[in-house]
Amino acid sequence: TPMTSIRSFSEILRDTSDQDGENHRYAGIIHDETMRLTRLLDDLLDLSVLADGQVNLHIEAGQLSAVIDQAVSVAQPRRITVERKKLKEGIHIQSDLGRLEQVFINLISNADKYCDANAPNLKIKIAQNQQFVLIDFVDNGSGIAAKNRDVIFEKFSRVADAQKAGGAGLGLAISQEIMDRLGGDITYLPGQGGAAFRVTLPLLSPLANR
Repeated sequence: TPMTSIRSFSEILRDTSDQDGENHRYAGIIHDETMRLTRLLDDLLDLSVLADGQVNLHIEAGQLSAVIDQAVSVAQPRRITVERKKLKEGIHIQSDLGRLEQVFINLISNADKYCDANAPNLKIKIAQNQQFVLIDFVDNGSGIAAKNRDVIFEKFSRVADAQKAGGAGLGLAISQEIMDRLGGDITYLPGQGGAAFRVTLPLLSPLANR
């Protein structure tokens, strides 16, 4: 609530001041920083709820392809080209589709921000066995240095340039908590030629296995 009030008043100041004046610029900075702090607070609250096991899963049936479609649409990658084989994505799953989408959005957004290739590309690869579906997100950048791989899933971990990141380094920690709650996993895959993450998702609802 305090952040909503600050944001609202900063918008009023920004929109009613001379667009070429200092007050307009200062109000814009306040607004942008308020939005950034709001995202940080949202992430902290989300992580706290997940880590404490207080999250309620909304399990439903759906198509994996639809979840990836929505994640790409929300992430809106601007630098990177997303390459998919949709025929392999036609897999029926039972999971919390909203939370799974949240994981996919984070991985797509990270690739869009951090892939350092001249022509950034992200391949989303699908494989399946009797129990799990494996969703790999592999970009064509230089990847993550071996010395940093042990900490990328830790809270507030940022191995890339902080100015470029813009976030607080909670995305992968939240993604790991989500996948744990969904009965799956998220791991880094070395040796793929770029940054590569594998999401392992059970085909059946994690609640059905209890």
